[in-house]
Amino acid sequence: MENILTLSLFMIFYTYFGYPAILIVISVFKKLNKKHYQPTESSNKIPSVSFIITAYNEEQRIQEKIESSLCLEYPKEKLEIIVASDCSDDNTDEIVKSYQNKGIKLVRAPERKGKENAQKYAVDTSIGEILIFSDTATILKPDGILNIVKNFCDPSIGCVSSEDKFIETDGSVSGEGAYVKYEMFLRKLESRVNTLVGLSGSFFAARRIVCENWATDLQSDFNTLLNSIKHGLIGISDPKSIGYYKNISDEKKEFNRKTRTVLRGISVLMRNLSLLNPFRYKMFAWQLFSHKLCRWLVPFFLIAAFISNSLLIFSSVIFFLLLILQTVFYVLAYLYYKKETSVYANSLSAIFRLPFFFVTVNFSILCAWWKYFKGERATFWQPSKR
Repeated sequence: MENILTLSLFMIFYTYFGYPAILIVISVFKKLNKKHYQPTESSNKIPSVSFIITAYNEEQRIQEKIESSLCLEYPKEKLEIIVASDCSDDNTDEIVKSYQNKGIKLVRAPERKGKENAQKYAVDTSIGEILIFSDTATILKPDGILNIVKNFCDPSIGCVSSEDKFIETDGSVSGEGAYVKYEMFLRKLESRVNTLVGLSGSFFAARRIVCENWATDLQSDFNTLLNSIKHGLIGISDPKSIGYYKNISDEKKEFNRKTRTVLRGISVLMRNLSLLNPFRYKMFAWQLFSHKLCRWLVPFFLIAAFISNSLLIFSSVIFFLLLILQTVFYVLAYLYYKKETSVYANSLSAIFRLPFFFVTVNFSILCAWWKYFKGERATFWQPSKR
């Protein structure tokens, strides 16, 4: 039991703190020995871009998305805008068709088979050297495409991820939560050290070569990053390329979204287990293991830690205190869930929210594993109402 408890606590600590700490150490040495990429005259050529917007029953938001896309600062003769409709049955397609005279193309999937299936139809008909994918709800600045495309001057880069920021209902940028800050920090470290392990699904770009053999049943953002690695290329995060989107107000829907996202990610990983081979993929294999697999195994480590600690409670004062700490942590999460923190000052509310968010995220991962082993696969999608 002591060994199980020690291993479980170590893996939890390693996943959230050990992995980033090692990346920081490596980044220091990388910075000292970094060889800057020297652009050539040919690398300054402006590539053609296909901007693919995926939509399903987005009649309330698609016009605003198209209007903002038409204002993007990129040479018009080099920019192709495609709306990939996943067999929408509302007024989405008609709205898109009304913009055909302004160069907006509609690609409609003949039947609803999911986001990636709709994207494949758009990929197959697109002509751009660089493919950029965006959700309807994601808001981009006018220079969003120009910024993200600049990264492809480096021939070693296969895909680029945006950074995520939340906006309030009044349009102001809200403060980032601890989780988003952590993820963005991790992406910066991974970009400096080697490569990203995942992309932001709401706004990312990729070379056409890594979008060949597009999988219609696998999460496109994660799978595109893995395809880049298979082609000997890397993925990076660009802090100048930002995707703005509103928070989901309904926490129950947010939980379902997290579960669906993890389920889709697990499906991709299980189809690409060969990438965990350190002899072939070296540092990336370690990154994939640490960032994805370990993260998705944390719920099992948490359960093992609590059970083993409970069985050891009377063997040592240390074990007794450790169990008390674990119990208090889960109680704080429960209190936040029951909204009992409203009697406390706002400054204390954040203390309750962090345990709640941690527990919620890991419970969603547990649910995703349960669905995966039951044979469920999240290929269909319903855009989140924000």
